[in-house]
Order: sequence, then C-alpha cells, then structure tokens
Amino acid sequence: MRDFVPIIHVAVQPLILVVNPKFEANSLKDLIALARSRPGQLSYASNGSGSTPHLAGEMFDSMAGVKLNHVPFKGSAPAVMSALAGHTDLLFGTASDVLQQVKGGKLRALAVTGMQRIPALPEVPTIAEAGIPNYEAVAWFSFFAPGATPRAIVARLNSEIGRILDMPDVREKLSAEGTVQIMGGAPEVLGDFQKSEIAKWAKIVKASGAKAD
Repeated sequence: MRDFVPIIHVAVQPLILVVNPKFEANSLKDLIALARSRPGQLSYASNGSGSTPHLAGEMFDSMAGVKLNHVPFKGSAPAVMSALAGHTDLLFGTASDVLQQVKGGKLRALAVTGMQRIPALPEVPTIAEAGIPNYEAVAWFSFFAPGATPRAIVARLNSEIGRILDMPDVREKLSAEGTVQIMGGAPEVLGDFQKSEIAKWAKIVKASGAKAD
C-alpha cells in the first residue's frame, strides 16, 4: 500500500474447482460430505504455497468446515498433471490451465470460484450457488506504479490503458470464451479493491498459517 500507487484494474479470472473423472464426488455437496468424513485425507494440488489456488483451498477449508491436504507444486503444469493422473484429488485451476481438459472429459468441473458462472461452462455453478454462500476467490490483474509517481502520469496511464481495454478486439483476446471479466475504472476503484483483498486474505492467511514459497 505504501510502495505502489494503483493505476487501473485490468481483469479478474475465477478459478475452476476440478477433480479427476474417477473421483467419487460428482458435485460440491458430495465433495463437502466426503471431505468431512475423511478430514485431512483428500488432497488438492496448487502451483505453489501462497498462490491464489492455494489460498482458494484454504478459504474453502475455512468456509466449508473441512480440512483438505494441500500439495504444492512448482508451477501450474505439474499441478494439473497431478490432477489428470489422479495423484491428487482436487485442483483449483485457472480456466487457461484446465478448461480444455474439462471440455475434453479429462477433468470434471464441480464449481467456479467467482460470483458469476462463466460462459464457457454455463452449466457449472459457482461455489456460492452450490452451497458456500459468499465464497469468492479470483485471480486478478492490474497496473501499479512506484509510490512516488506524479498524479498526472497516473491519470494519463489510467486513461490510455482504459481506452485500450475498451477496444473490442482487445477485450475478445483477453477474455477467451468469457473466462475473464474485464474491469477498468479509476485508480481509486483499484485502490479500494486492493484494500478489500488484503483484508479478506489476511484473515485466511492468519487462520491457516499459509506461507509463500
């Protein structure tokens, strides 16, 4: 908050909670019941400790009243491979990492972690819809500048980047199959979002003891 000044909020992307097709849970309700009956036994892969998928899992634990076993990997590719092979039970993966495997039947989607369904998987509910009200965990992308950057420069950058984000071809390229929500807005909008995210995730980190690699 001190070292950087917000310029513009670019986009948010929900994660998709997926399982191997052979996994016995066919819905989020099934998964929660199974996890409660086997505390600490069901595992989920992530692309590293402290990553968005890791914290999404910790939030799931906290809000669902379950205990999953976190298995961190060095990157998303090996985490996805582990889920595909059935070495780990679950994965909170970005659409760019798992959407094609879901469409190809190699992974099964149980829910998405945003507050809205994604057009690419309209039949897959949000976690909030499927049984955990107010659950939301998204990856987000924004522009920041060094904290001492003059306001006039921040305003110019916000205006120019915002203009580019409004271009139809840019929006189409950034949001393949509707899996990314383009945001935009004033620097203050990003600043408020940043504060809310810090407050939300600080509680999860403190409660879970999660650490970054």
